[in-house]
Amino acid sequence: MAAVRIPPLVLEGWDPEAKRREIREVFQRTFSLYERLFEHLATEDAWYRKAIALRHPLIFYYGHTAVFYINKLLPAGLLEERIDPTLESLFAIGVDEMSWDDLDDRHYDWPALARVADYRNRVRERVDGLIARLPLELPIRWDSPWWAILMGIEHENIHLETSSVLMRQLPLGEVRPVLDFPAVTEGGPAPPNRLIPVPAGTVRLGKEREHRLYGWDNEYGKEEIPLDDFAAARLLVSNGEFLPFVESGGYADLHYWTDEARDWLGFAQARHPTFWIRHGRDWMLRLLAEERPMPWNWPVEVNCHEARAFCRWLSEREGRSLRLPTEAEWHRIRETSGLSDCDGWTEAPGNLGLSHGASPAAVDRFPQGSFCDIVGNVWQWTETAIYPFPGFMPHSLYDDFSVPTFDGAHHLLLGGSFMSLGNETQASARYAFRRHFFQHAGFRYVESANRLPAIPVYETDQALTQYAEFHYGTEYFGVPNFPQAVARHALALAVGRPLRRALDLGCSVGRTAFELARGCPEVTGLDLSARFIQVGVRLRDDGRYPYAVVEEGEIMSYRTADLASLGLAETAGRVEFFQDDATNLKAIYTGYDLVVAANLIDRLRDPAKFLETIGDRIHPGGLLLLTSPYTWLVEHTPRKAWLGGFRENGENRTTLETLRETLAPHFRLLEGYPFDLPFVIRETARKFQHGLAQVTVWERAGGSGRKS
Repeated sequence: MAAVRIPPLVLEGWDPEAKRREIREVFQRTFSLYERLFEHLATEDAWYRKAIALRHPLIFYYGHTAVFYINKLLPAGLLEERIDPTLESLFAIGVDEMSWDDLDDRHYDWPALARVADYRNRVRERVDGLIARLPLELPIRWDSPWWAILMGIEHENIHLETSSVLMRQLPLGEVRPVLDFPAVTEGGPAPPNRLIPVPAGTVRLGKEREHRLYGWDNEYGKEEIPLDDFAAARLLVSNGEFLPFVESGGYADLHYWTDEARDWLGFAQARHPTFWIRHGRDWMLRLLAEERPMPWNWPVEVNCHEARAFCRWLSEREGRSLRLPTEAEWHRIRETSGLSDCDGWTEAPGNLGLSHGASPAAVDRFPQGSFCDIVGNVWQWTETAIYPFPGFMPHSLYDDFSVPTFDGAHHLLLGGSFMSLGNETQASARYAFRRHFFQHAGFRYVESANRLPAIPVYETDQALTQYAEFHYGTEYFGVPNFPQAVARHALALAVGRPLRRALDLGCSVGRTAFELARGCPEVTGLDLSARFIQVGVRLRDDGRYPYAVVEEGEIMSYRTADLASLGLAETAGRVEFFQDDATNLKAIYTGYDLVVAANLIDRLRDPAKFLETIGDRIHPGGLLLLTSPYTWLVEHTPRKAWLGGFRENGENRTTLETLRETLAPHFRLLEGYPFDLPFVIRETARKFQHGLAQVTVWERAGGSGRKS
């Protein structure tokens, strides 16, 4: 047996300086291991080729994990300035495959590898220096400034896996072996599989905030689930066990597949698992940098659609009712094994964390109690779509890590793989991917009468539901809907002016963008938080968004935002939503006739940077509409970056004065401004925020303004 290559960090201890040295070592080893993974790329084209159409090329992921550190350490107040704003915009945001055509090559102009490598070196130096000097108190908790550093380390562990999956899908001639990532050599015929009884019991999910290991937000909370007896396969489904499904035409027999899975089959033209390669009558298995004769006793690696279709096929064939385990059932299987959590291991209990190589191994090689591979070898698909535990709360530095996945379309993967490190090896780790997504993932099946979990249908995240109601709900106290009023005012101003493209910056959940599309053929909504963007995306795609609002305490009422009822259904096709930072926008967001930034500037970390650069995004003669209540708070904007609300040289400094001075080189304030526009945000049935936003409209210099 061997140890996990990089073990998880324990957040407790008695010696802060010893813990500092430990964190520094783990940071350096993780950063270096990630870079060594990319040594697999043997050609320049391999860096810039999309391994699959639905993901970025690998140059993005090489830069992304370094950019992540800077983009989290800045809002945490641990860094004062950026290293390379262009790269930190370009590499900021990945893709969750919201649709088959998420990615548009026109949006990206990838930099030279040398520039990205130099950037990574500068980030390594910056973070290492921060680790060396940042005051450290133990234990490290959720609200510690050190959490941002641990978040960066664990984020890189995630991308070590996801990047290696993409490398397995590149042409074989574009990759080469790397000494640090050797494949397991032993393979053989598939062993027989069988069902083993699992006794009834109550499973306790979730962990406490004081847990001694790092956790992502979706792991915290508490839930108890009683289970009846069930039976589970002793082994993960092997390549050999899966082969009859392929040979019997299982991929072509559509009654084994859901409607969604059939759509994926048509898109992918799948006839067998992705990593299987057919040479004449022989099957080969694609690994990181080689193909080898099929090891039939290794676990099959498939997506969730394929795993579920196999279960339906096997059920029909054997006269049983088989399916994937639920999250609770997987944990119950783990409990019966006697496995401790990863911080109690001196050696890896299975093929986990590169302890035995960079590939799967035989499904019967690592017994764990009565089963094999409860943890390790490959991740295991479950029948549970990820959802928040009671008590869930997103972390302020990464509030869109989990929330966008609480949509019923992302299924949990549990148990870890041969490539899993750090948090991924914990018993409480919860990672979820779309059902068509590929990871180093397989499955085992269960025969169970336990009910499948009821995934919450209505959104209950308080910040989201308050803004959903603010944008799409009832008017209160006779105050008109604020996002609609902003859009109507903007469209009235645009009469007689060109209005081909509009930008709703800080679009939140999207109402203003949809309203602007009544009079503009192309509207882009941008927001930093994918949590908010997902509301607009779901409304655009589905027309409806159900959510729950608080009446009092735990009493909720249920509502639905509906574009058709608001007369906005026809505007959906003219609106796109993307995630981006208003103070560091990608270069593609330019050429607008109208930019709306409603109640945004006093929520930015660097509002002056936004004002200084927004003119470059607007056509001469175009309009910039700003609204803000000027609620300057240090939790959003550092005190030294406030635009107003303080005394300067003994005199009051207002935000409007700073707006005039900052925008004057490129804009003129239209006559009739400013004025105040009221808004009301509902918190509960008897608690509301009633505010006034000052409205100013600025015309970009150099144009002719209105048409004659």
